[in-house]
Amino acid sequence: MASALSLPLSEVRNLTRVLSVPAGCKVVFQCLKGGRGQQACERLAAEGGSRYQVFNLESGIAAWKAEGLPVVGVTAPRLTIFRQVQIAVGFLVLLSVLAGFFLTPAGFVVAGLFGAALAFAGISGWCGMAILLNRMPWNRSAA
Repeated sequence: MASALSLPLSEVRNLTRVLSVPAGCKVVFQCLKGGRGQQACERLAAEGGSRYQVFNLESGIAAWKAEGLPVVGVTAPRLTIFRQVQIAVGFLVLLSVLAGFFLTPAGFVVAGLFGAALAFAGISGWCGMAILLNRMPWNRSAA
């Protein structure tokens, strides 16, 4: 029986809890370019994944698609969350600066806060706006 599961790399160690994979089954990891898939194979092997036949889709799904091989469940292309954050914050900074010039100097403070939030997101790897945008209806995959 073929099936697929989207699983963050950090959860690979919990594969047996997340998905009941019978011993001897083939487990194929794939990511965009193959690096995280290889890490997933190594993590599963370190956990004692010898009960599975573990494979990595070399060069990832990007190479698979480039070869014109079939992909199931492809959705319409959308802007990445990263680009959505750039667009949203860019417009908010622009509006804040315009407000600073034409309405109130507090607009400059707001623009500075957006800059600080971007710096924090870059340093910490946590972006509240990305989390919020990821929950928007246009970013949900069709059931």
